Amino acid sequence: MKKFLLLSTLLFSSIVLQAQSAKALLDEVSEKVKSYKNIVIDFKYTISNNSANLEQETRGDVTLEGEKYVLNLMGTTQIYDGKKLHIIVPEDEEISISTPTADEGLTPSKMLTFYKKGYVASMDIVQNVNGRKIQYVKLVPEQKSGEITSILLGIDSETKHIYKQVLKQSNGTEIYVTVNQFKTNQPLSNTLFIFDEAKYSDYYINRLD
Repeated sequence: MKKFLLLSTLLFSSIVLQAQSAKALLDEVSEKVKSYKNIVIDFKYTISNNSANLEQETRGDVTLEGEKYVLNLMGTTQIYDGKKLHIIVPEDEEISISTPTADEGLTPSKMLTFYKKGYVASMDIVQNVNGRKIQYVKLVPEQKSGEITSILLGIDSETKHIYKQVLKQSNGTEIYVTVNQFKTNQPLSNTLFIFDEAKYSDYYINRLD
């Protein structure tokens, strides 16, 4: 019985220490990001689901400044000016304008802070990628009823920048975001995060609120 209690205590202590280490690393990443005036990321986006015979790969880019962002992905552009989200779909000549809610999901501006609430974090594997040490942190939702089952964040141990994000869903879909280029404090246009309706006079605009 004493051996069992000792092993149980050691196991529990290990889990607690892992959680503390994971949170400390994520906090480092978050603080590092907050120190930048802006961030420009070029990335590879892969979505796969074996049972649905789905495998799609594309590239995208996102520019972030505080809560504001411009995201280009899969033929659409998203502009968030801090109040309104504008989703521009050139193929359909359509624009949707809405006010995001607090539970909108993993938006670019929440990418490095979402873990602070609703997730249990633990240290995962370490990979060597072209000489870079990538430490993965596993995040599991506290509520099991959602579509996300787990998230892996690969963090460059030296720069404390996110290198990779792997999101797994309950339907078997896996989404991979791999950072190709990470630039900070870039000279940006003053109008970058401003939606100019005059440029889209031929588009149908759907105002959702």
